[in-house]
Amino acid sequence: MLKRTFIISFLFIIFGTISAEQTNYVVPKALKAVAYPAHVELSWENKNGFIYEIYRSTDAGRSFTKAGKTDRESFMDFFGKPVDKEKTFVYRILPEGFDLQSSAAIKFELKTTILPATDEALLDMTQRYTTRYFYDFAQPQTGMARERSNDVNGDIVTTGGTGFGIMALIAGSERNYFSRVDAFKTIEKIVTFLEKAERFHGAWSHWYDAGTGKPFSFSQYDDGGDLVETAFLMEGLLTAREYYRNGNADEQNLVTRITKLWETVEWNWYTQGSDNSLYWHWSKNYGFKINHRISGYDETLITYILAASSPTFPIERSVYENCYTKSSYYLNGKSYYGIKLNLGMEYGGPLFFTHYSFLGLNPNGLTDKYTNYFEQNRAHALIQRAYAVDNPKKQVGYGANCWGFTSSDDPIAGYTSHQPGTNDENGTISPTAAISSIVYTAQASKEALHHFYLDKGYQLFGKYGFYDAFNSGLVEGQQVVHSYLAIDQGPIAVMIENYRSGLLWKLFMSNPEISKGLHKLGFKINQLNN
Repeated sequence: MLKRTFIISFLFIIFGTISAEQTNYVVPKALKAVAYPAHVELSWENKNGFIYEIYRSTDAGRSFTKAGKTDRESFMDFFGKPVDKEKTFVYRILPEGFDLQSSAAIKFELKTTILPATDEALLDMTQRYTTRYFYDFAQPQTGMARERSNDVNGDIVTTGGTGFGIMALIAGSERNYFSRVDAFKTIEKIVTFLEKAERFHGAWSHWYDAGTGKPFSFSQYDDGGDLVETAFLMEGLLTAREYYRNGNADEQNLVTRITKLWETVEWNWYTQGSDNSLYWHWSKNYGFKINHRISGYDETLITYILAASSPTFPIERSVYENCYTKSSYYLNGKSYYGIKLNLGMEYGGPLFFTHYSFLGLNPNGLTDKYTNYFEQNRAHALIQRAYAVDNPKKQVGYGANCWGFTSSDDPIAGYTSHQPGTNDENGTISPTAAISSIVYTAQASKEALHHFYLDKGYQLFGKYGFYDAFNSGLVEGQQVVHSYLAIDQGPIAVMIENYRSGLLWKLFMSNPEISKGLHKLGFKINQLNN
């Protein structure tokens, strides 16, 4: 009781008597309000962890509604339906217990202008927030992307997610979310870390411990090179190489360093000397014990394209044809809901199959003897939407504007695939799935984005954009997984930019080695990619 009395007395000294007549108070420093289509992000300095109450007025300050309270330095006020026309909101951020009607309360006041919601505004907001994961939340010493926001294993960084993040950073600098110089500094940190990190015949591990710089085992025998994660990382690095190719001296030096990393990945070593297999993992402790061939139509296509494109350690076309295309789930040919799917497993599998390889690889006009890749990926996304509309398991919340099944965190089962047609499809929706498909299904993805944000944003939207997943069939308070994963955040930011400008596609496809590798494997590229 004595301790509580002391704390209250201390606050009274700081804030005065907290009455209408008070004269002593502390106004939070750096008060700021940024308006978005259906919420306002308020921020201020609060180094001492004081509790502040947030009040909102929509009638020029004549009356206020309490929006909430927090002991943090920011608050997201989701105010409901977007405005029909430009409108000014007035906010007061007051110490807990401060008299709202006090004449002094105006000192805690700030205004912001709310604009009507548009598709462009929602896309820019989503890209801006999601890119924060790779800029604000980047591991500070290495610049690498943290594997997830709720990691229990320490400060673990991810190689594949960092590749996605590099592309997001490039787009962010072009959108002026931060400066080109600041984006460069983060990417240069990443390259410096990758130059020093232990590699395995040129390949990087899936994860690293940022504190020690050493590989962090993904599983018991996966403590060495991960060729697929290396491909995702290199996809981002080669995009950065083209972005900085004609830049200043520092940027051109970075280009040279990236080229050296690219040329020292020993892709063909991961064939074990054969012409019919490419293997995912190798460990200096366990060798090829995992023995996982990279085969079947899934997220790994980019691995073959980069391996065939390598100017120093390339694979032959025979490896691609004898391994990747010979899997039992490479060719499909079935129709689902009247939509034909040329490649892949039942219903196409989780939607990240259509995202990871195609963050840099432009599917528009990309064809081979098996399929048109834009149409293949579009079909995959549309089948998932149709599945949600059909809703064979009668899950709560599914519909034309609430769809998207991919590997992500789950409020019930941990991390799982959510693949339609399997037990893993348990009512969980992952926002990254539908939003990242915007390059294939623009209207359907926008409808999902509107629903996720305008109808459910107060639940689903946080500091770095949309949380990883939700399940509306669970009780309130247990529906949302409040986590962020680099491999789910990256596709959102990158694919929104590709939809808006095609920037990352243009940069990656400008690497001269890529077109050579594609032709080597039998792909055709129309003029859209040249």
